[in-house]
Amino acid sequence: MSSIRSDLCSKIHPEPIDHFDRLPDSIILLIFNKIGDVKALGRCCVVSRRFHSLVSQVDNVVVRVDCVISDEDPSATSSSSAAASSASDKSRHPISSLFRLLLSGLFKPLQSLSQLVTPSQRRLTSISDDFDCETDQNSVTHHSPTQVLKNFNEIKLLRIELPSGELGIDDGVLLKWKASFGSTLDNCVILGASSVIQNVSSNYDCSGVCNDSGNSDNNNNGVENDNGSIPESFYTNGGLKLRVVWTISSLIAASARHYLLQPIIAEHKTLESLVLTDADGQGVLSMNKEQLEELRVKPLSASSASKRTLVPALNMRLWYAPHLELPNGMVLKGATLVAIRPSEQPKKEVVGSEGNWVGSAFEEPFGTAARMLVKRRTYCLEMNSF
Repeated sequence: MSSIRSDLCSKIHPEPIDHFDRLPDSIILLIFNKIGDVKALGRCCVVSRRFHSLVSQVDNVVVRVDCVISDEDPSATSSSSAAASSASDKSRHPISSLFRLLLSGLFKPLQSLSQLVTPSQRRLTSISDDFDCETDQNSVTHHSPTQVLKNFNEIKLLRIELPSGELGIDDGVLLKWKASFGSTLDNCVILGASSVIQNVSSNYDCSGVCNDSGNSDNNNNGVENDNGSIPESFYTNGGLKLRVVWTISSLIAASARHYLLQPIIAEHKTLESLVLTDADGQGVLSMNKEQLEELRVKPLSASSASKRTLVPALNMRLWYAPHLELPNGMVLKGATLVAIRPSEQPKKEVVGSEGNWVGSAFEEPFGTAARMLVKRRTYCLEMNSF
């Protein structure tokens, strides 16, 4: 009689079916890889045992750093928002000291990857609260990307984003760089301008130039009608000195980022692509699979002066335009492009089929600016190791 009653109850009140449980692990992993963000994945890992086991298998991870704190700051471990704000200001001037990458309100949920049991509602609420960076000041903790990533076992694609660029530049000044490293610097491209003016009356569609390698029309439309030479005033009014400062500062920032990546690269043998960028879009450091393997086999040479990778002796090519008007109406005043490679490497062309490493270094419209500048007169420079 009791069995008939239970059967009747099950028919009237059937157990709810979670259709998500019907998805195979491969589909859930695909979803997690699309999510990428390490904070969101940390929340996912405490949802269930199944999610816990799958999150550690994610191979595409994005880490957004909340603040950068100088090693010289005695209050680096302080959890107050005032300290975080001060650290953010310091992050723009890291040339004289190594900066530390820290993430707030993130590590505790990821710690649970190795300790997770079936979560109760109270536990889920408590752990989820750890992700809120605006929690009580005494509960906010900071942890490096190395600590946060240690529970991910199969990372192939890793992107780390700093809250801002390291170089303090004046408002209106353009400075962008992109560097590629193995065990040392492989190449670096720097684009700068003393000011940027946007011609709002232009109706140009940028999509029409994104795949353009540059033609003679661009030259006529974008560059003053001169012979491509650097004017004499460039040497006397401090223009050259400023470009040298831009170049050295960008190289130091890139080499400091590279130095900080050592423990992550050493721990994650499955890495195939690593990008360290910033929210301002100021600088991008990239490493492909071959370069990552090179660093594991051949340790980097550290600078004796500070905690950064030693910059080797360099060959540089410089292009300059006092006035560069882009097809989309943007005008770059004092536009400067610098292409850098180590002296020991064979010289590589910057135009034609081998010139993609310069022309493709920046997103539009700055990629177009680079392709226009390389058509001007080239100036060759050399720099000693530092």
